[in-house]
Amino acid sequence: MIIQFNFSNYKTFKERATLNMIASNYDKDTNEEDNIIRVEQRDLRVLKSAVIYGPNSGGKSKFIDAIGFFRKFIITSSKETQQGDTIPVESYRLNSMTSGKPSDFEMTFMVDRVIYRYGFEVSKSEIVAEWLYSRPEKKEIELYYRTLQKFEYDTKRLAKIGSLEREDLVRKNSLLLSVLAQFNDQTAILLLNYFRNMNAVSGLNELDYKHSSITKVKEDPGKRAQIVELLKSADLGIQDLRYEDLYESFDNEGKKMIGEYKDSFNKIDPHFFANIMTKHQVYDEHNQPDGFVEFSMSKEESEGTRKYFHFAGLVLDALEQGMILLVDELDSKLHPNLVCKIVSLFNSSITNPQNGQLIFNTHDTNLLSSGIFRRDQVWFIDKDRYGASRLYSLANFKNEVRKHEPFEDNYIRGKYGATPFLNEFETVAQEIITKNGQAE
Repeated sequence: MIIQFNFSNYKTFKERATLNMIASNYDKDTNEEDNIIRVEQRDLRVLKSAVIYGPNSGGKSKFIDAIGFFRKFIITSSKETQQGDTIPVESYRLNSMTSGKPSDFEMTFMVDRVIYRYGFEVSKSEIVAEWLYSRPEKKEIELYYRTLQKFEYDTKRLAKIGSLEREDLVRKNSLLLSVLAQFNDQTAILLLNYFRNMNAVSGLNELDYKHSSITKVKEDPGKRAQIVELLKSADLGIQDLRYEDLYESFDNEGKKMIGEYKDSFNKIDPHFFANIMTKHQVYDEHNQPDGFVEFSMSKEESEGTRKYFHFAGLVLDALEQGMILLVDELDSKLHPNLVCKIVSLFNSSITNPQNGQLIFNTHDTNLLSSGIFRRDQVWFIDKDRYGASRLYSLANFKNEVRKHEPFEDNYIRGKYGATPFLNEFETVAQEIITKNGQAE
């Protein structure tokens, strides 16, 4: 589980931004049983979900990008980069003091009851610093600290670092953690698997995650049944799903023509030559059941239905395996009530027994009046006059905001900030129209 994530000098964020998932004592009597993960041995109370609001271009997507970059670079830096390759990190460019300077990222998280704190500082050309600490009990232990190509490390726990350093096997643009995992260090493998099981996706781009649900329908009848139940509960009229292999429908000549390209397509989309068929009830003239009809998910179902189906696989994985799901624009194409139900699956001790976490951004203000969030689960991102984004929590307003205030109305009225400033919108729009001769 994520306990805290912070970063600075990345894209629209100049100063340090910190998402703290530790539950506040101020909200201790609000949704405590369902919304909180209790770690009794650590006296920890961690939030199961967090929602982020803000204006367009405020930095909401860039925050998800920051976690996505952090995760992907950890997983791929030793395998997909070569000596001299540029690191795909982008600093805050609207200030001459930060543009081109290193960005830093750090996450505190728990794996197998051990708390780890891992982070790195990175420029486009090299790892400036990298560190890993563990807290198996109360005391935090430094496992290693890297400064450029110099390594200080715990010789008992991470003896392999010595041989990697002597043989110069850690490139300046690769993370030591990734290299250690390649050389079968068990702690590094454990942590890399943790990050592999973290999904960071865009709600606007289903290609990022559609294969999750399609694979389940194809290969696992039990998972298919679970997805069908989620679709039924969303009142989409779908009674069942069937995987259809389109490649098999081609004649021999057609298969021969596309055969040489099939592997290339499958590297992009493993289900490129496939479709999901949805089963709907048919009724007779007396509105009595009269068989079923199938529709193509890709051609005949709505965009909202397709997104919900494709997203369902990720939700099941997170709930059943205790995974972390980060979503940019969760509400895209989905009805507000459906978004609320998805969040409720995570904020529940019944449907989320493995303590999966959901962190997402949205423009759907209905969630603020739904009663499913505590104040410490609601976050805002706004930009200052110089174009720098900042992240802050509704819990910061604890002395000004009562627990049962109308959060949605207050937010829309601008009480918490992080809303677009539109006072001049009507005046500017009228001037534009007038200049085009369409109004006087």
